[in-house]
Amino acid sequence: MEGRFQGTTDIPLTETGVAQARAAARRLAALRPDAIVASDLQRAADTAAELASLTGLEVSLDPGLRETYAGVWQGLTNAEIRQKYGEDYEAWKRGEPVRRGGGELETEVADRAAPVVLAAVEKVPASGGTLVVVSHGGAIRTTIGRLLGLPPGDWEALGGLSNCCWSVLGEGPRNWRLLEHNAGSLPEPVIGDDV
Repeated sequence: MEGRFQGTTDIPLTETGVAQARAAARRLAALRPDAIVASDLQRAADTAAELASLTGLEVSLDPGLRETYAGVWQGLTNAEIRQKYGEDYEAWKRGEPVRRGGGELETEVADRAAPVVLAAVEKVPASGGTLVVVSHGGAIRTTIGRLLGLPPGDWEALGGLSNCCWSVLGEGPRNWRLLEHNAGSLPEPVIGDDV
């Protein structure tokens, strides 16, 4: 792993990525999803296609689910970014709102991605329906933060997602709840204080 910022660079899955997508698709197909929506970037669209081939569902591609546009940082490694854009990199790591490489703010990513997810949720059965969203680590984290109502400065607390892992959100009595994060296995029911 090179640690490169991919951002909106439209690159295909590697052989390893295809294998990861197939393995994840086999697990997620067991959930019997009702709909699949994905970023239109090739790596996400191809990942979603693996699940679609097992479920018979069509994938709805939406550019609103693309990864964060990171301007001139795209294609650079963390070390290269630190060397060339050290002040901005350090500010971003401190949690300050930074247009990485002149690109998007995290709040702007959430502004475009969260409505896509909410619109797709409206199309699945209200009781027990399952929507699979295939996107990118940064876009997913910001969208989850927005859906959970967390302040943008706290979104980083959610941590990243490994390739072809997922988060599970469910509607609670008052709002969205994060049930699992960075999962690679099927969700198990959890007995909580609201049961």
